[in-house]
Amino acid sequence: MDVSFLGGPQPQLGVGVVAPFDFALDRELWRWVPDDVSLHLTRTPFVPVEVSLDLARLVSEHETLDAAVQALCAVSPQVIAYACTSGSFVGGMAGERAMCVAMTQAGEVPALTTSGAALAALQEIGARRIAVVTPYTKSVTDSLEEYLGEAAITVTGRAYLGLTRHIWKVPYRDVVDMARAAVVGAADALFISCTNLPTYDVIPQLEAELRMPVLSANQVTMWAALRAIGVQAVGPYQALLDPVARSGPAAMTGTRPPPCSPAPPTPEAAFAGPPAPPEAEPGDGPEPSAYHPEDPGHQPPV
Repeated sequence: MDVSFLGGPQPQLGVGVVAPFDFALDRELWRWVPDDVSLHLTRTPFVPVEVSLDLARLVSEHETLDAAVQALCAVSPQVIAYACTSGSFVGGMAGERAMCVAMTQAGEVPALTTSGAALAALQEIGARRIAVVTPYTKSVTDSLEEYLGEAAITVTGRAYLGLTRHIWKVPYRDVVDMARAAVVGAADALFISCTNLPTYDVIPQLEAELRMPVLSANQVTMWAALRAIGVQAVGPYQALLDPVARSGPAAMTGTRPPPCSPAPPTPEAAFAGPPAPPEAEPGDGPEPSAYHPEDPGHQPPV
């Protein structure tokens, strides 16, 4: 059958994404993308290192970025996004800017990073004091707080899991519990770090409960990348993306309902206990303890 009369396919807009080798949430990224935009993902080369500051530095080396961007540019994306929070904050604000310059030069298209997008999103919603949730160890979480401090963003409270692998397996209930523990002071917003931590469905729930905007690493990455090409990200009931949500019950009101569990006595609340174990997969070993990242029994991320 002759289908030439259809006149298609329609031209597509493309977003190139450079992700770390252990990134497992391709499908989550797609959920923020409208139908007329395609994502083109590539991953950094595998290195036998657990999630740590060392890994963050390895997956953000300029030589690695140059090769990944050139591979993506074979399909002509309109923008390149580096989708790793720790990899883009580990060098501070100067390091993040240098990464953007390196990627732009390698691909001759605009480039951005998750950490840079986070700062832009916080500026968009007018947030200067934030609570922070991460799946990281203390040292990586400290590095995030230092990066935010460079941008004059104050961290009012934080919670972290201490994980060094399999972050994508953390269930929503643990993200919610960490958020409740982190919001212990007067905060303008909550930021959930790490692109390998699932967040899409939990954002509206937390905004309604905490009565403040909730940003996540994948959300701000997609928001910034799509905005760079003049496209609106898809995220119903998410204050960053949905004007109705921003002006509704989840908007900043200066108050919030009491937490469902008692607030910890200090601003820094390391979430007590590891996430509930997921169903076992062939070849999986035991999950690492939330508070023993130096345990010699840990394995490299897969």
